[in-house]
Amino acid sequence: MAEKATIYKANITLSDTDRHYYDDLNLTLALHPSETFERMVVRLLAFCFNATARPVFNKGLSSPEEPELWCKSDDGRILNWIEVGQPSVDRLKKASSQSVAVEVFAYGRGMDIWWQQQRDAISAMPKVTMHYFAAEELQALVALVEKNMQWAVTISESLVYVSSGDATVSISLLEMP
Repeated sequence: MAEKATIYKANITLSDTDRHYYDDLNLTLALHPSETFERMVVRLLAFCFNATARPVFNKGLSSPEEPELWCKSDDGRILNWIEVGQPSVDRLKKASSQSVAVEVFAYGRGMDIWWQQQRDAISAMPKVTMHYFAAEELQALVALVEKNMQWAVTISESLVYVSSGDATVSISLLEMP
């Protein structure tokens, strides 16, 4: 029998000063058995960076035809296809053909090598915007993961400050070189 996803709850007080957006978010995330905490945290950060557009978490790893998150218009068009990790060029081409914009939040081991190999092809796609998180900063945030998270998230000038209890972590959202 296959392992089931583990459910995490994130209650986030979001202050996004870059977009003048303030909200209390009550999110439920499913951590797939093959998914890392790092990936789950990047999904959560991607949600926070796109909260003004009301993103929706999709089935993630269990549904390869959909992005991690997307923002849709009232008529069902995909306005923003949001990928997490190191997607293939073919996947980004598909995303570009189905949406108005594509946003990638990259992270993880081998990211430098992946970007070096994919940079020219991805840079040729005008709809694709690439971001990444530094591994050390991301690991500090992973340390704050709990089954029921109470986070205060502040976004200011592409810096994210996450507070949980007595701990505060800062993470930079960086643009791919």
